[in-house]
Amino acid sequence: MLLRSVISKFSMGALALAAASALTPPAHAAAPESNDPIKIALFDWTSVNLNAKILGGILEKLGYTVEYPTADYLSSLTTGLTNGDLDVGLEFWDTTAGEAMKASDATGQTERLGALGPKAKEEWWFPEYMKEKCPGLPNWEALKDPKCAEAFSTAETTPKGRYVGGPVTWEGFDDERVEALKLPFTVIHAGTDAAMFAELDSAYQRKAPIMLWIYSPHWAPAKYKGEWVQFPEYTPECYTDPKWGTNPDAKYDCGKPHGEIWKYSWAGMKDKWPVAYKVAKAYTVDTDELNKMSGEIDLDGKTPEEVAAAWIAAHEADWKAWAQ
Repeated sequence: MLLRSVISKFSMGALALAAASALTPPAHAAAPESNDPIKIALFDWTSVNLNAKILGGILEKLGYTVEYPTADYLSSLTTGLTNGDLDVGLEFWDTTAGEAMKASDATGQTERLGALGPKAKEEWWFPEYMKEKCPGLPNWEALKDPKCAEAFSTAETTPKGRYVGGPVTWEGFDDERVEALKLPFTVIHAGTDAAMFAELDSAYQRKAPIMLWIYSPHWAPAKYKGEWVQFPEYTPECYTDPKWGTNPDAKYDCGKPHGEIWKYSWAGMKDKWPVAYKVAKAYTVDTDELNKMSGEIDLDGKTPEEVAAAWIAAHEADWKAWAQ
């Protein structure tokens, strides 16, 4: 999906949601504790923006004013959520934001609202058809074989393999991982989440070589048949102590961490908007449901607002109970 079409869909969907809200009286009789807008962060991938629209849509039905600033994923934890630019962020992954969350916690100006629900996994991924050209996979050591690496190469990287990493704002330490594990691969960072998955779809249809960053929850692992590379298991020491692991002179000689996806708020939210705060803390979403909804946006062309409105209607009893 082109970024331009995503932006267009957001704009069109926002108008539709606003029109629907104008016709529907708030479900909560009491006036909001403050008329100031609650600012829910948008980042650069589908599921987080869908979750933002679901929570925001619920809060609007409860009588709140909601805004959706676009923010930087990692720095928002120590800037936007601490300086008033943001009030809520709904997807901070243990896989990539662990250190940023620790720094955010240390400020005392943010609050971790609990887990979103789905478990986070992010790692190098390859289509199953590539095993014919690199039969040692999914073991990471197969990637050290020059013939295997060349099987993943393109004209711009040959004879080295090509790995498509996420946008640089996601970090992930893939450049450092390649160096630490001495892999004959070149890391190419995708400009956007949408561009990364468009490249996967194009390669998969042609059975062309591709190795890229795939994450879950997401619709891609269900749509495309493939596997994650099995790197040495992550431990915190791998990212902090060069002596840990197979390379005694370098950090990041292991796979990516995995764990929870966390919700965060500005620390003052619980006092300024106590009911909205309760709802944000209580909000969770099922993994399979989130994958399906993300696919409706990325694959079926629905807007995040349309999908969010359907979830809000189907779960009305849940969110009304959260607000009590």
